[in-house]
Amino acid sequence: MVLSNYVNTFGQFLLDKHQQRVHKIAIDANFTCPNRDGSIGRGGCSFCNNVSFSPNGRKPAPLDQQIHAGRKVLRKRTGAEKYLAYFQAYTSTYADIQTLRCLYDRALAEEGVIGLCIGTRPDCVPPEVLDLLADYREQGHEVWLELGLQSSFDHTLQRVNRGHDFASYVQAVRAARARGIPICTHLIIGLPGENSYHARISLLRVLEHGVEGLKLHPLHVVKGTRLANEWRRGEYQPLAMSDYTRTVADLIELTPAEITFHRLTGTADKKILLAPRWCSQKWNVLNAITAELAHRGHVQGYRYGATA
Repeated sequence: MVLSNYVNTFGQFLLDKHQQRVHKIAIDANFTCPNRDGSIGRGGCSFCNNVSFSPNGRKPAPLDQQIHAGRKVLRKRTGAEKYLAYFQAYTSTYADIQTLRCLYDRALAEEGVIGLCIGTRPDCVPPEVLDLLADYREQGHEVWLELGLQSSFDHTLQRVNRGHDFASYVQAVRAARARGIPICTHLIIGLPGENSYHARISLLRVLEHGVEGLKLHPLHVVKGTRLANEWRRGEYQPLAMSDYTRTVADLIELTPAEITFHRLTGTADKKILLAPRWCSQKWNVLNAITAELAHRGHVQGYRYGATA
């Protein structure tokens, strides 16, 4: 069983578009977050590992060294010669426009880098940032704006201290789409107080406003978070892997076939992961999702008539 036989994966999308393997190289450009520094709030999201924000606990290597190291690993593992610079850590648009342009330009100047994936919050994409990303697209680069929504329910966003609401997401999407920038929206499954119903509604709301890509993640309970304290007190119960697998399969069926799934699960370092333990087993989860779709005999877009 092969996942791409059932799902429009981002890897297959890039292979078809560029006629060769294209892989992301994750970059930490030492950004912070307005939900940590007091601009929007303090403390960050309840599931965010605050230890990562320690001044002495996070000293990323220079940008070129990170890309060189990532390129070396990917070439050896997959033979890939083309890459997307993935500004992944924290809020990667949270700086003045000159700083952002310098960082993005430096990444694009590296050997084999053909585009950017920019991870950020819906409330941190002002017009000048979107204009910059649109300009890169006009130059012929592959560009994706990755928006961390997590849930479309405002009461959930408040509970986990996201610091933005669903309206902020809608506004950001409209502004980005007006400039022709492809969007990949992140959704977390298993947030406190939510179940499969909430996951389906969040997906449908995202689809209603338009999106080109999706990322799905199970909620991790990691050390150094308020969520970890809730879990220890029995106030939060993580999802079972079987529940996550079924929910993801349901969402895949509800997603039109042309939308790309950049990710269907996520992992956490075993050193800080508390629960659920299966979140450290990426391939087991992906294989389980593939097996679930195969068992159903369904593919992405099944609810709209798509067939295997």
